[in-house]
Amino acid sequence: MLELAKNFMITKKGKKIVNFSLFTSLFSLLIVAGYLLAFEGELLWKVQELNLFLDTPLFLKQQMVTSGWLLTWLGCYFTEFLYHPWLGVTLLVAWWAVMLLVMARAFRVPAQWTVVLLIPLAAIVIMNVDLGYWIYYLKLRGHFFVATIGTTLAVASVWGFRKLSIVRSALPLGSSKNCQLSIVNCQLSIAYLFLSPAVLYPLIGFYGLLATALMAVLWLGSKERTVSSRLVVLGVALLSIIFWPLFYYNYVFCQTGIQNIWWTGLPLFVMDEEKSLYYLPYVVLVASLLFLAVMCGRWKESGVKSQKSGVMFLCVQVAVLAVVGFSVYHFWYKDYNFHKELRMQQCVERCDWLGVLDEAAEADDEPTRAIVLMRNLALFRLGRQGNEMYHYLTGAKAPNAPIPVSTMQVAGRAIYYNYGLVNYSHRWCLEEGVEYGFRADHLKRLMLCALVDGDDQEARKYAGLLKHTRYHGEWVAKYERFIGHHDQLTADPEFEPICRLMKSGDVLGSDQMLVEKFLMTQFVNGKSDDPLFKEQALLSALWMKDIQAFWPRFFDYAQSHPDVHMPTHFQEAAYLYGHLEKGVDISVMPFDDQVKRDYDGFMALAQQCAGMSEEQMRPVFYPHFGHTFYYEYYLVRNQKLY
Repeated sequence: MLELAKNFMITKKGKKIVNFSLFTSLFSLLIVAGYLLAFEGELLWKVQELNLFLDTPLFLKQQMVTSGWLLTWLGCYFTEFLYHPWLGVTLLVAWWAVMLLVMARAFRVPAQWTVVLLIPLAAIVIMNVDLGYWIYYLKLRGHFFVATIGTTLAVASVWGFRKLSIVRSALPLGSSKNCQLSIVNCQLSIAYLFLSPAVLYPLIGFYGLLATALMAVLWLGSKERTVSSRLVVLGVALLSIIFWPLFYYNYVFCQTGIQNIWWTGLPLFVMDEEKSLYYLPYVVLVASLLFLAVMCGRWKESGVKSQKSGVMFLCVQVAVLAVVGFSVYHFWYKDYNFHKELRMQQCVERCDWLGVLDEAAEADDEPTRAIVLMRNLALFRLGRQGNEMYHYLTGAKAPNAPIPVSTMQVAGRAIYYNYGLVNYSHRWCLEEGVEYGFRADHLKRLMLCALVDGDDQEARKYAGLLKHTRYHGEWVAKYERFIGHHDQLTADPEFEPICRLMKSGDVLGSDQMLVEKFLMTQFVNGKSDDPLFKEQALLSALWMKDIQAFWPRFFDYAQSHPDVHMPTHFQEAAYLYGHLEKGVDISVMPFDDQVKRDYDGFMALAQQCAGMSEEQMRPVFYPHFGHTFYYEYYLVRNQKLY
């Protein structure tokens, strides 16, 4: 009776562990989904904007020129659904649930150990959320879903191999019929091992080769296999992994460099000591799958046999869960400026200029130049740049990335377009499309460039392509009405400033990827009778802090805006330059009293701080004069452009 009660307690303990393990696995999926939706909405938006899936036969054929084409095609297809973040994340979590189920069945993981399956899942999550600025430079299409789909299909193939290799006869073990069946079964397994990568490699690339390696490990780890069969399987697996990529490279796929044929389906990062860490999640994924293959059939030996072993089971599972949770949190990319840039880009695309300024006003860190450029663009479109340009925190913080990130890549195409340099926006869309693959973002910008440039035929071409996407047809309908009606476009508030700035001429040259410097130079050196252009020319002269360039543009602005009160920052620059150089008599100019008081106060404080370095002076001056051109001129120097 006592023994029966003891066994009942052990069984009950085992059920609790099973429930804990299953609950933890499912709850982990919900936590990641909730975190993505709550804190990464702008990232999900950008990922789908940097994606393109067309429901055309040509698009499918374009994917089929390299191995792993099914992964990229499916990856692009499912990434489209991130247009509605809740739907895209639901599909992603569904894929993860299927992947965990297939792993559990393929590697015979008992219910009480399903928490171990969170290790490969965590690696896949980190692959997506730790990229940061790499999202602009990755050439792998549909990367947000690729690893999940590739792993699922690879492990499903392993499941099929395991099912094939464990076929047994009902006859006695020593019978000749059973021996013949075992031989046939072994031959079929070896044939499966050799031929499966012939099917999987062109479809899922690297993951097809990984499946072959996992099959070999399953066979080698089985106690029932003979030494000769193990040697044969090992040889066949190595031959398959080497032969099939070379075969397809020589006779089918010719657009992949031979050094990369074993890695198709994986993103390619520039390899050096720091950037190679981006491959760490892939190493963990492969290592964890190999571990599961080695442990296949051995889990039952670690069952709950006593209360003591039950406690140990629970401690091990909690430890695994803690390590997995900490790893995901630690490697989750949480850069403040990166996410602010994404939110501001989203507002720029919607022409929500007040939204851009709301983001700029909430500055908890030194901004990047991309943030400053988008903020100034919003001020320009609202007609407030001359009065408020220095009311926001400025800076030139380098993007938090192990690679040189250009402002051109982050926001350059939108900046050029909105300032009327349409040819440059068009050019960079094409260059990036060729280098990284065309994306929905590129096609949208190309259509807008064609519209304002009056090229109706090209606008129709890009509109036609975007109509083959799932969600961008509504966006096309919004702008398609302007095709053939350029007069309506120039009168529309969204396009009117762009068309006015285009009148100054837009001759294509080299910008050296320095968007801000090139833009300012274009305005300072350009010529146009449009008052809007003259305002930008004067603002650009302020940016350059060039006194000789400032005065002609200051008087041009005054003459072209006779009924407009001179903006504060223009007055501050004129008042300061008039005191620095006596070439222009400013005594007759009607400066605002606040402009004079700020100047006098700034100079008085400068005398008190004589002998201090600029670094020491900035925190003293900023609370009182950070909103003025005086602070900008004297204490904001040598900012690096990216």
